[in-house]
Amino acid sequence: MKNFFIIFTMKLLHLSLKIVKKNGGNVLGKISYKFNNNILKYFKIDCPIIAVTATNGKTMTNNAIRYSFQTAGKKVISNIEGNNMETGIISTLIKNCNLFGKIHADYLVFEVDESYVPIIFKKLKLDTLVILDFFRDQLDRNGEVESLILKINDFLKTYNGNLVLNNDDPNVARLGQANPNNKNIYYFSVEKYQNATKNMKEAGEGKFCPFCNTRIEYEYYQYSHIGKFKCPNCNYGDNPIYKLATDINLKEKTFNVDGITYKTKFSSIYNIYNFVAIISCLRLYGIDTEIIKKSLSEFVLNNGRLEELLVKNIPTTINLAKNPTGANVSLRILNEDDTEKELLFVLNDNLADGCDVSWIWDINFENLNNVSRIITSGNRAYDIAIRIKTSGFDDCKIEPYLDLNEAVNNLYKTDIKKYVIANYTALQATRSEIIKIQKKI
Repeated sequence: MKNFFIIFTMKLLHLSLKIVKKNGGNVLGKISYKFNNNILKYFKIDCPIIAVTATNGKTMTNNAIRYSFQTAGKKVISNIEGNNMETGIISTLIKNCNLFGKIHADYLVFEVDESYVPIIFKKLKLDTLVILDFFRDQLDRNGEVESLILKINDFLKTYNGNLVLNNDDPNVARLGQANPNNKNIYYFSVEKYQNATKNMKEAGEGKFCPFCNTRIEYEYYQYSHIGKFKCPNCNYGDNPIYKLATDINLKEKTFNVDGITYKTKFSSIYNIYNFVAIISCLRLYGIDTEIIKKSLSEFVLNNGRLEELLVKNIPTTINLAKNPTGANVSLRILNEDDTEKELLFVLNDNLADGCDVSWIWDINFENLNNVSRIITSGNRAYDIAIRIKTSGFDDCKIEPYLDLNEAVNNLYKTDIKKYVIANYTALQATRSEIIKIQKKI
């Protein structure tokens, strides 16, 4: 009866929030958790649960899997707003269950914070786990990446469901050996693309084999520590590939998997990995390739994640960067564009961002390609400006503004192409200021 009344009360609160046009985020889950920290066990779920976790890319991958299932005519429940911790999952389930906790859906698809995977799925039965990558992220919350990987590895020791792993990330591929009895391991990979490098160009992890401690060897790096690797001593990394992306063409935004050409709205090697993970997951559930092709060609993520806008007739690309790899991927995209451009970098140090911003010193600002001006903003505008200056960029072309509105308005005083990078709490505020200028036209 206690759980019944928790659900009933939260349903009323959800209705009240909808009336005042508020989403509520994970507030339903927070309140429910205070009354019963085991309320996840109350929900009655008889459909597959698919979870996506990673340091970077889980929102896009999660939402694209959901969109593809819906394109196939399936009923899907998902935390598309991105509330990916335990209370966020509880909130999503409360919004979609009946008073007895019953969920009616064909699939549940959740993005899940890396540190919460073992916590949530001790209480819910997980059918498929997709793991994209692991990088350093919010050290003051997550600690070193190795400690996070070990927590997930411990969870996987008794997990027998589908495990979809990025074989080009040594931090991820190792997890396929967590449970030798699990026969449902599926590795995906991406063929070398034209801007891959022989040497690592950005900060990365996983330089040594986790099984024999030998330094692993790379044939090439796609970005950061993602690339084709193998341990020369024990052959770690030499796994059978379930889905391989080939013929990468970022200019045309196309790639092939199993001889089928997919076209998307995104032009980044980083996103090719996300899409191959999506295809891998969807094919496990028998979704037709024509439906996948259609859904991936239509899918957009208009929330500041590699979002392309036209503002005052100026092409503008906005992207989230909450850690060094996210920032370096954004700068890689910028550098692959040979035209003149200007950059706005917005950096906050709020609680949700992680108060430690020392990660900015692992961003590769050296050798920026045809960037004529950089504006910085956020409550750490001067920190990021100093970091850029120390990279060798002309300090006369760096303009810091603590006021975000002032920064954005000064950005659009010229008609040069814009790239915008913002960290977690800065992203939506920055996007809103840009949209205001767009709507003035």
